[in-house]
Amino acid sequence: MSDTTNTTSNTLRKRILPCLDMRDGRVVKGVKFVGLQDLGDPVELALRYEQQGADEIVLLDISASPEGRKTQLDVIGRVAGNLSIPFTVGGGIRVLDDIWALLDAGADKVSINSAALNQPGLIDAASQQFGSQCIVVAIDFLLAPDSLYEVVSHGGRTRTGRNTRDWAREAVQRGAGELLLTCIDRDGTGEGFELGLTGELARTLSVPVVASGGARTAQHFVEAFEQGIDAGLAAGIFHRNELSIPELKLALQRAGVDVRI
Repeated sequence: MSDTTNTTSNTLRKRILPCLDMRDGRVVKGVKFVGLQDLGDPVELALRYEQQGADEIVLLDISASPEGRKTQLDVIGRVAGNLSIPFTVGGGIRVLDDIWALLDAGADKVSINSAALNQPGLIDAASQQFGSQCIVVAIDFLLAPDSLYEVVSHGGRTRTGRNTRDWAREAVQRGAGELLLTCIDRDGTGEGFELGLTGELARTLSVPVVASGGARTAQHFVEAFEQGIDAGLAAGIFHRNELSIPELKLALQRAGVDVRI
């Protein structure tokens, strides 16, 4: 297992990641993973965000694991065919062959969530087979005071009894090249990212940490980057044109955050 301690400061530019939560081939968004609304076509939205200056696109097939099916490869192929920036895909991954299929369809990285919890050895095997740089472990967690940052799986439907801090460290030790942390209690609320645990992990782990859930304003991203978080992921604010990526990046630059313009 690798060293999980981050002993050097992160000098990489901060990244902005629009997220396409997909169900039945359409981009959807709700609040705290429920009440989903149709917000558009994944190909059109991915292309729009690349043209606006997004650093990466993340597509999560949020119903694949709960429904016990694989991610729709035809949609992945169409999105990948229109992108020149990195493209991460998650949802429905259970075995190495699923990762092969997604990478073959055009994904640059894969995001593993429920399968990693059920089979932690999948992280080891995937990082050895494909390289840690393309293995993202996604962790959905609860913020409620009685939850002790409990990890949940299957789109937030299943409580695991696992502590997020411990699971994050184990995932990195097993070979995860990046962590995507989503605070379900902030998802879609516009209250800002969860910064306590997410910031702590970003500052102490040896891999990039992406914050997800709750961002509504440019200041929310500024606050996340001030905590050492490497990238900010958001969905609804971009889909509903509440904040454009050029506006966000200009605000970040004015705040002294190093971003690609």
